[in-house]
Amino acid sequence: MAFGSFDNKSNSHAMSEINMVPLIDVMLVLLVIFIITAPLISHSIKINVPQVSAEPVEQEPKVIDLAVNEQGQMFWNEQPVLLEELTPRLKQEAATDPQPQLRIRADLNTRYEILAEIMGSARLSGLKRVGFVTRPSENSAAPAGEAGESAPGATAPSAAPAAPDS
Repeated sequence: MAFGSFDNKSNSHAMSEINMVPLIDVMLVLLVIFIITAPLISHSIKINVPQVSAEPVEQEPKVIDLAVNEQGQMFWNEQPVLLEELTPRLKQEAATDPQPQLRIRADLNTRYEILAEIMGSARLSGLKRVGFVTRPSENSAAPAGEAGESAPGATAPSAAPAAPDS
């Protein structure tokens, strides 16, 4: 197969020049590939690390469940505890590693003063993870008492007598 020019006068001999444009395109693509991959290859350092047959230790986080009923009585993991005993216990638990999580389950009608004292003693003892346990309502538009389910540990609200029809 002969390559020729569009000139009809000199169609007796073949063109002896090689088209360099496709070769230049391939070389530029290879250059870009090497520029991208060269830093990845040159920064790897060969190190012989020791082989260990131990498995990673997975610890379950310790949880302290502190329940407070409507009268202000507190229960540390279902065991009754007084407010005076709470701070030393929290200090003892705060000293452990890893620190446990304090989950406060309070009755719907618990006084805010009692919850503030509990949270203050937890902060002073050094506990970092304190949370409240709540229960989502069935209907997000209705308040917690109207959804049919009360908060954990809460007593069901009493029904008010209906007014007589006149």
